Amino acid sequence: MEFRIERSALAEAVAWAARVLPVRSPVPVLGGLLLDAEGGRLRVSGLDYEASARIDVEAAEILRPGKVLVMGRRLLDICKVLPEGAVECALEGSRFTVSGDGARFGLSVLPLDDYPALPSLPRVRGAVEAAEFAAAVADVAVAAGRDDTLPALTGIRLGLDAGSGTMTLAATDRYRFAVRTLPWKAAGAGEGAGADAGAGSGSAAGAGAGSEAGAGSGESAEVLVSARRLTEIARSLGRSGLVSVALDAGSAGFEHAGMRTTVRLLDGRLPRHEKLFAMEDPAVAVVERARLVEAVRRVSVVADGDGPVQLAFSAADNSVHLQAGYEDDVASQRLPATLEGAREMTVAFNPAYLADALASFDEPSLRLLMMGAGQRAMITGEGEPGRDVSPPRHRHLLMSVKPPLV
Repeated sequence: MEFRIERSALAEAVAWAARVLPVRSPVPVLGGLLLDAEGGRLRVSGLDYEASARIDVEAAEILRPGKVLVMGRRLLDICKVLPEGAVECALEGSRFTVSGDGARFGLSVLPLDDYPALPSLPRVRGAVEAAEFAAAVADVAVAAGRDDTLPALTGIRLGLDAGSGTMTLAATDRYRFAVRTLPWKAAGAGEGAGADAGAGSGSAAGAGAGSEAGAGSGESAEVLVSARRLTEIARSLGRSGLVSVALDAGSAGFEHAGMRTTVRLLDGRLPRHEKLFAMEDPAVAVVERARLVEAVRRVSVVADGDGPVQLAFSAADNSVHLQAGYEDDVASQRLPATLEGAREMTVAFNPAYLADALASFDEPSLRLLMMGAGQRAMITGEGEPGRDVSPPRHRHLLMSVKPPLV
């Protein structure tokens, strides 16, 4: 094997594939990246037990086609310090060499025969715009759980509705629940068929642990994907063009511009959000998003631990008064706000949860639907379809805590 390639192209390909490599593994070959040079292109692949990644890039010249397996993180470190310009790579006996502009590195190779085959891409269900997909995943990932003792709550529910052409992403950690919808284009009939997987048993959180996919590429499907993995994938796939979405009973796959990745599905399922999001006659407040974000950040500096931030809305003077802290250590700020459905309303939230929720929106103004202290509150973007006609594309539900402040 011998090829020539631009340093930037090699570095980007190695970095993209190395994302899935395990930090530690009892199987040494899983720390390797497979380089396959043939037909004017270089393919770089990596995998662990949960995910796989493969990327194709153009090589300037393939002098000798072939394959080699080398330690991925070591190769990534080398790519970071290589001089700019053309890089020559070659397999010389049991050593893989990388050289450019007078710099030369040697790497020992791993046994190819011990390297497992990469999983194939599941059946393609359709495609979604790369930029919108990345934004939607980021919007809901903030609500996903971090506690691995409840694996299902660390996932994002990815649902495809072939009838409406809508993809729905949802995540919850039991204390907050984010849902985001976006359009997607279903694959043509007969382009593939997935498989069904049974639902898992219920968890102590009231959220089961399971996933399922529809039987055909044009049918609806629903699966549960690790929020950490899906966030990483969505960020890495670029910001333009269509991303192919592929699902089956055990894995999800995504392909875009020469990049292909798969990830094992989580067992179980998240609780449904439809009834939880149904709010009868809430008080509705509208606030400028940027000013609210800044005010929450400002008053939160005196909130000890999970001490709440209180928001007191008043219809009398069209304002919201933010306050945090206890006794003499307090902070407050008043902002303009409109309130409908009540003359006043006071709610309080965990400051980190509230900040995460607000940061996931980009609309100039936000609408807060509130049932009262210690009850549900929902944040949506102002100016979106009315809640009685069509759900907003992005909704974030928070549980209000009892305000301790007077």
